[in-house]
Amino acid sequence: MTARITKGGKMTYCVGLDLKDGLVMLSDTRTNAGVDNISIFSKMHVFEVPGQRVLILLAAGNLAITQSVVNLLNEGIEIDGEVETPLTVRSMFRGAQLVGEAVRRVYRTDGPALAAQNVNFEASFLLGGQIKDRNMRLFQIYSAGNFIEATPDTPFLQIGEHKYGKPILDRAARHDTDLYDGVKLALVSMDSTLRSNLTVGLPIDLLVYRRDALHVELRRRLTEDDDYFRMIRDRWSEALREAYRTIPRPEWAVAAPGAAE
Repeated sequence: MTARITKGGKMTYCVGLDLKDGLVMLSDTRTNAGVDNISIFSKMHVFEVPGQRVLILLAAGNLAITQSVVNLLNEGIEIDGEVETPLTVRSMFRGAQLVGEAVRRVYRTDGPALAAQNVNFEASFLLGGQIKDRNMRLFQIYSAGNFIEATPDTPFLQIGEHKYGKPILDRAARHDTDLYDGVKLALVSMDSTLRSNLTVGLPIDLLVYRRDALHVELRRRLTEDDDYFRMIRDRWSEALREAYRTIPRPEWAVAAPGAAE
């Protein structure tokens, strides 16, 4: 499959939290190739066999590239004489290797054509989940096909336009954070990104997986009409304003002219 030439890059935000009790995976759905060409595509792909495995793949970057990677994964990739898919890999580590190999194969096919059009090869992925009798894990796969793993010290990973939501997670996300407190953190992180970057947009896709359950616990699409997400946005904004108001002014501040002593 040859990627359509498009200059769409970081037009998304995806975050995964690897917590003591499970995974929280969240992604937006906006994709654009210019201010007048905005579309909605899900960037969350779920590979589930209840009782056997749950793998969740979030994608960011050039839509044509990420779709090619997902199509390759669905069709299967031959490695060491064996054709594997996310539904057949024996471990999450092998799953991350499989995604990395798919990225490299798409690059070999489409990279030269993209480079000829001065289009960067931009694609990154979060892969989280669990396979029966194996540990739950969360990986971030880069455009070169290499990857890193979340740890108890760094229990979240982000791809796409991550800079607006990262400070919130840096301050509050911990490995022992309750699973649904993690949902709140992920939604606040997404809201901060939505407010600051127009290339990230609603609706957003949310998935919750509980450790050792081997089935998806919650999958939900949140739109502008979602009452809970509207409450999150309003309450967080008001909490920030209240915190700002209650912080004392610096003692070395200069009084305004005419102000009462």
